Amino acid sequence: MRKNKITTKIVGGKYKSRVLELPSLDTTRSSKSILKESFFNVLQFDIIDTLFIEGFGGSGAIGLEALSRGASHSYFCEIDKNSFKTLQRNCESIDIENTTCLFGDTFEKLPNLLNQIEQQKNIKDKEIILYLDSPFEFRDGMDNIYQKTFNMVSNITNKNIIIIAFEHMTELEIPDELGIFSKYKNKKFGKSSLTYFHINN
Repeated sequence: MRKNKITTKIVGGKYKSRVLELPSLDTTRSSKSILKESFFNVLQFDIIDTLFIEGFGGSGAIGLEALSRGASHSYFCEIDKNSFKTLQRNCESIDIENTTCLFGDTFEKLPNLLNQIEQQKNIKDKEIILYLDSPFEFRDGMDNIYQKTFNMVSNITNKNIIIIAFEHMTELEIPDELGIFSKYKNKKFGKSSLTYFHINN
């Protein structure tokens, strides 16, 4: 581990207590530990053998925690070069075989990834959990990022996605319906919140 790096730890599962680097706080924002704990309490056994996708990867802390707790593979999208390097190092140190890091714009990479999963016979029927923690809208260059994220989700057609979780500013209003998905739970953690969607029955 490089000196003067900010770190966090995996808190549960087979990789518990393994150390992860965090990127510079200037480029990404780490999820609160209480929020992360709540998220995995909600998932519990639903995460076992799923494909986990962290749409705005950052350090990969959520997706690697998911892998530690039983997901079969974790995928990450990240556009910031320095954050991506940190993400790669974390995946290499935890489980390089069962992680995939995609460098580039989430709004391009994630729809392509979902399409690719649908084409692969060995994984196309696996359940998917999608975690979306887009940068807060007030950051430079992030105007309308929430609306772009909503639009992206509205266009998803994969019917094996069992949960979509949004981490977002608490004051943000999130639509009740996004394409084939509907909102079913919201939990607040101060300035940040988690809102959950599942597929319409």
